[in-house]
Amino acid sequence: MDRPRIIISADKTDLFESTAKLIAEASREAIARSGRFAFVLTGGSTPKGLYELLATEAWRDRIAWANVHLFWGDERFVPATDAQSNYGMAKKALIDRLELPAANIHRVVTENTTPESCANSYEQEIRKFFETSSARFPSFDFVLNGMGSNRHVLSLFPGRPTIRESSRLVVSDFIPEVKMDRITMTAPLVNAARQVVFLVAGEDKAEAVRDVLFGQRNVDEKPAQLIQPDYGELSWMLDAAAASHLPQG
Repeated sequence: MDRPRIIISADKTDLFESTAKLIAEASREAIARSGRFAFVLTGGSTPKGLYELLATEAWRDRIAWANVHLFWGDERFVPATDAQSNYGMAKKALIDRLELPAANIHRVVTENTTPESCANSYEQEIRKFFETSSARFPSFDFVLNGMGSNRHVLSLFPGRPTIRESSRLVVSDFIPEVKMDRITMTAPLVNAARQVVFLVAGEDKAEAVRDVLFGQRNVDEKPAQLIQPDYGELSWMLDAAAASHLPQG
């Protein structure tokens, strides 16, 4: 299988600029092709900086936001107003600063439900958007991922049964490591996307980056290795610190 494209930036500022350019380009291509851009967001401190950049005056007009539909790759099972909410973070960093139609924001609704029902509802939301039957994995235009130092991606954590899910689009899982219920897209759904990007920064992620990209394949211990698009493009966007343990040459 082809290795992913690895793009290394000098620092976070350059990392965000390079990633924003990828998103803008992908959005133009998708809107020209289908009239809309289906964009899956991720949570975490690093993406927050990217979202804040996309909402600046310099970047706001480079993307036709009225044609952008936002989804979330995973979500903590907390209210949208909770400080841990991935949607809440994106709302403050990006959505509140733009004029997006309410119908274009497809958040994971965690209120007044159970984790399992929440996952089922989000799967139905995705299928409704793409108008696909239960036999197909729909194809998002762009999926943004982060990665934990424990090699998890989305809310697919090491050793969890969700790693092996092969038919569902979205599942729930109580993750003992963080003592929390999570809602997450599955690996097959992400792998059906046209473009998938890992955004990783910081020296604390450097060992994990090297291990996932160049270490022995073991998806139970390194779920990030699950992300290998079927037909789309995979890119790892790294700052110099996150790339500091990669093999030279």
